[in-house]
Amino acid sequence: MRVLKDILYKVQIDAVVGNTSVTINKLQFDSRKVELNDAFVAIRGSISDGHKFIEQAINQGALAVICEEFPNEIVNGITYIKVGNAQQALAYMAANYYDNPSEKLKLVGVTGTNGKTTIATLLYNLFIKAGFKVGLLSTVKVMVAENSYDAVRTTPDSITINRYLKQMNDEGVEFCFMEVSSHGIDQHRTTALEFAGGIFTNLSHDHLDYHSSFAEYRDVKKRFFDELPASAFALTNTDDKNGQVMLQNTKAQKYTYALKSYADYKAQILENSFTGLLLKVNDQELWTRLIGSFNAYNVLAIYATAELLGLENLESLKIISELNSVSGRFQYIISEKEKITAIVDYAHTPDALKNVLETINSIRTKNEELITVVGCGGDRDKTKRPKMGHIASALSTKVIFTSDNPRTEDPEKIIEDVEAGVEPQNYKKIMSVTNRKQAIKTACQIAKENDIILIAGKGHETYQEVNGERKDFDDLKIVTEFLKHLNK
Repeated sequence: MRVLKDILYKVQIDAVVGNTSVTINKLQFDSRKVELNDAFVAIRGSISDGHKFIEQAINQGALAVICEEFPNEIVNGITYIKVGNAQQALAYMAANYYDNPSEKLKLVGVTGTNGKTTIATLLYNLFIKAGFKVGLLSTVKVMVAENSYDAVRTTPDSITINRYLKQMNDEGVEFCFMEVSSHGIDQHRTTALEFAGGIFTNLSHDHLDYHSSFAEYRDVKKRFFDELPASAFALTNTDDKNGQVMLQNTKAQKYTYALKSYADYKAQILENSFTGLLLKVNDQELWTRLIGSFNAYNVLAIYATAELLGLENLESLKIISELNSVSGRFQYIISEKEKITAIVDYAHTPDALKNVLETINSIRTKNEELITVVGCGGDRDKTKRPKMGHIASALSTKVIFTSDNPRTEDPEKIIEDVEAGVEPQNYKKIMSVTNRKQAIKTACQIAKENDIILIAGKGHETYQEVNGERKDFDDLKIVTEFLKHLNK
């Protein structure tokens, strides 16, 4: 229970009707969840407008309504707060409701197109191994110390974030690592959070179904760094052409990392194999089980962040050498009989797919086939589909185009969009198998001894979404079963 005027602290209010000294029970932005004495925040979303459900919220017991536009009918005894931006208001109200939990721990946000999950998760694992109580807010899962919860989206809504952070406070958590998506920044889900640091990974083609242009996508990411306090650190990858852009207007203390250019934290790849990487990190050698140059960047970001948060360098290096890859990120198995290597990776953007394929090609002997199984999700950015088709066909010896999460789209139409990017010289490499399970089976059947199969796009996901229905589907489990049958 909270007094309404107390949780309105920092909210920019345009007008008030009613009494702000009322005591409210919970905050809600979904009218279906409203109960007696709750406050309902009417959010204008891409699918529905919360303003249309104000009457329903009041009928279910809402005592206060926060909205951008007053309804035509004002109900006596209900408090109405008019604000310029309801999403921003919700963020401040959620932080105030839970006593600003981000201020009571060190919260580090990780943003960029690729690498967010790996960096946030491995930082969580590193600090756990270093003996701290740690929290994690990621695409794969939420961790409150040792307690695990399912993740619904990359960056949860403001209420959910602050509820988990409050739970972390109660558990004595000292550090929390959080993925920060462009959607989350744009929709003010991270507004009102106190960050101790921000990490920028890279920027490539993604989410242009949501953002009107790449420039807008970049500028939304930049806004996260613009809003960091002077007490925080801003760590950026300067090998990415947008790395320095992120630091232009930040008040935070600026730090850089890179493999190719001058930076505060520099690494050199000494060895790269399917068993791991040998790196030289700021003149210290480090062996890691992570694979590929893209993971060299991730390791460097993790090492730098650990130092900026006060961990001793040699301890960090020792623990990093013990860390395993994150679920669905370059996970691989090798069949016993045929020695076929199957790799499952979340690569669902052109840049991520290119990174994974280039990594495999840099390691393999070229005497074996590289068979890629890949598709693109439905109801998402269509412009990246031909790019994915071009990259997969150019960098693989054989490609099977299949469905990913088609959602409400026709999977065969999605495959046609992907195939449009294949150049004529690569036509003979490709085939289409719409059923993803059958596509994985086909890859296993055509693979010969020592061949490599890459299954890209879904990674850690254990479902496939078709027409609003999610069915169990685990790439790693399926390819493992098919390879077992080949061994018999």
